[in-house]
Amino acid sequence: MTRHLLTGAELDRDELLALLDRADALKAAPLSSRALEGCSVALIFEKPSTRTRLSFEAGIFELGGQPVVLRAGDLQLSRGESTGDTARILSRHVAAIGMRTGPHTLLEELASAASVPVFNMLTAEHHPCQALADLMTLREACGRLEGLKVAYVGDGNNVARSLALLGGVAGVEVAVASPQGYMLTGAPGAQLTTDPDEAVAGAHAVYADVWVSMGDEQTADERRSALAPYQLDDGLLDRAAPDAIALHCLPAHPGEEITAEVLYGPRQRIWDQAENRRHVQKALLELLLR
Repeated sequence: MTRHLLTGAELDRDELLALLDRADALKAAPLSSRALEGCSVALIFEKPSTRTRLSFEAGIFELGGQPVVLRAGDLQLSRGESTGDTARILSRHVAAIGMRTGPHTLLEELASAASVPVFNMLTAEHHPCQALADLMTLREACGRLEGLKVAYVGDGNNVARSLALLGGVAGVEVAVASPQGYMLTGAPGAQLTTDPDEAVAGAHAVYADVWVSMGDEQTADERRSALAPYQLDDGLLDRAAPDAIALHCLPAHPGEEITAEVLYGPRQRIWDQAENRRHVQKALLELLLR
């Protein structure tokens, strides 16, 4: 049966830990797998990207495959062809399909009609590949996942939801601190609060994301005002567990959701986190195409 990764809920605990183990091995030996030898993988970008595009293109190449990057205007989707018909055509030519889009329903429509694996490169509701890299980075820094706590401070968005979902599978406690009107929904395992100090108490990692995401530009001033008390700075990090690390999915805006001192300082693992997207996504592609 064709496997997809749309939210991360498709992975059980054993599969998730095995995937992270495989990502560690691929990081140690980036050219050791030729799992995509002779294969092409379609990467549909309806939203702009830096890390997602770079990590998937480089990772597919390292696995011996050919990435086929398709922007919104490159496809007949822009002229009214259905998502289902696009999936049927792509399935005749490529071994897997990734999509970075807005509405999660579009990804679900693509997967329902595709005969090859479909994976989520970002939707408005979920960002599972980011959460996989987050868990890989956390385990590198702390040596384990079970029993750890991550505090996410800021807008309860797709990144927070995927972190809570996959963190729960891995045995990680996830606390999310957001102001009223920005609180996380659809993540029953997460601890929700409006108090960032409460969220970071005992946390092994403190996580931030941008205050103004793609599509939020019209409410940028309102969002910055509401989220200002949730900035990740040294003071907030000091209130977490000893040796706690800072995480951020990037892009970052120093002076807004995170200070430059934390973003570029010795207590963060943010740039490792960005690199780990490539390794964990390679492990994911191997799993989906097994």
